[in-house]
Amino acid sequence: EEWTQSGEHLQLEVANYLKGHFLHEPLLDWDISRPAPYFGFEIPDAPGNYWFVWFDAPIGYMASTQQYCEKTGDDFERWWKDPDTEVHHFIGKDITYFHTLFWPAMLKVAGFNLPTKVHIHGFLTVDGRKMSKRDGTFVKAATYLNHLDPEYLRYFYCSKLGNGVDDLDLNLDDFIAKVNSDLVGKVVNLASRTAKFISEIGLSAAYPDDGGLFESAAAAGDQIADAYENCEFNKAMRLIMELADQANPFVENSQPWVLRKDPAKQQELQDVCTIALNLFRQLVVYLSPVLPELTGKANELFGVEISDWSDSQSPITGSQIAKFKHMMQRVDIKDVEAMIDETKDEAAAEETQSAANEHQDSDQPLKDEPLAEECTIDDFVKVDLRVARIVAAQHVEGADRLLQLTLSLGGDETRNVFAGIKSAYEPEELIGRLVVCVANLQPRKMRFGVSEGMITAAGPGGSDVFLLAPDSGAQPGQRVH
Repeated sequence: EEWTQSGEHLQLEVANYLKGHFLHEPLLDWDISRPAPYFGFEIPDAPGNYWFVWFDAPIGYMASTQQYCEKTGDDFERWWKDPDTEVHHFIGKDITYFHTLFWPAMLKVAGFNLPTKVHIHGFLTVDGRKMSKRDGTFVKAATYLNHLDPEYLRYFYCSKLGNGVDDLDLNLDDFIAKVNSDLVGKVVNLASRTAKFISEIGLSAAYPDDGGLFESAAAAGDQIADAYENCEFNKAMRLIMELADQANPFVENSQPWVLRKDPAKQQELQDVCTIALNLFRQLVVYLSPVLPELTGKANELFGVEISDWSDSQSPITGSQIAKFKHMMQRVDIKDVEAMIDETKDEAAAEETQSAANEHQDSDQPLKDEPLAEECTIDDFVKVDLRVARIVAAQHVEGADRLLQLTLSLGGDETRNVFAGIKSAYEPEELIGRLVVCVANLQPRKMRFGVSEGMITAAGPGGSDVFLLAPDSGAQPGQRVH
């Protein structure tokens, strides 16, 4: 209770949830095993019993650390027993109490560090609804990458994600508008409208007077950092975009595209571009935890790597600027629609495969007896398949495999048939059954008599013979089409 209610390790609503549902009375014993049938790991000294999944699953965090330490030579205890090490979990709200009651209790009893903080978030919906394969909104990461830049999605999530447990909605129209407006229209816009004008002369030797824009944005660095640290990502993005909103009017009012045409104003052009590009880089520093690819492109443009948060506090001057390269495309609705369509196609294919897998049908029968050569419809209609009823059945003296059957096709029409099904069926269990027979097969004289047709069956033979039977409602004499 001390750990959950301290205010340091859990969000307030989570702490209150635990207090109201679990900690208002003494905790009961926790059953960490499950009897078979159950998935997971069997308990070594208790055959037929398995570890409860939420007992063994979190231990995987420690197992991964152990694997890392074995590869790198690091000390496992430095990660899980050193009081200076922080352990943070980021989880969905559906597994809250496993990570906030059971897991801390396990760690405490075993002598390991408890989590510094468990960060719990809500569910993701798409266009206000639960994700659906059928609707094309249950998008796999690989499918997304076939069509869209991952930077878009990271930024959109961060622009919506606070430190509470509220659900996050991926509204696709909002997604397109926000990425195009904020990232392309505000951030990248600062560089795309100015870098090309000074790629040959470079940045000004001294940072020009910008009316306090850079200094003001530098002062906002601590507040933005605190928002990140507190998982208030939406607040961080909002503060950054406020700085972008202050920077863009400077470029718009300075009109570097006009200055470049006047030879007498080239120093002013260089100063304007120096200011705009430094404001751009400052924004990229603040966005670097979210947009690593854009950060890399900014590094390439300036020839100076962004390596620390403090890079936002000092402008760059007197250095060359690389030739500007396109940094980010606008989101095209056609790409979003293509992603949704591909997801629907994947879902349909998975549904088909799932239906096939449900029955676990083996391909061995086809291997044992491959498909015959293709026939025409004319070939097929020559075979007259009819529903027939077995009205008499008996053993054939001297025959090891045959039963003699009398088939009724309705009325007075009958067929005498010798069928090799003796190892699979007793005569008395066949009488009255409906079968499918080849009614126009040329009679064949055998030493036991004349066979006037054939009944259809499946199976490799021997005792594995299975008569084909029409569905209920079929009548003797009806043709099988």
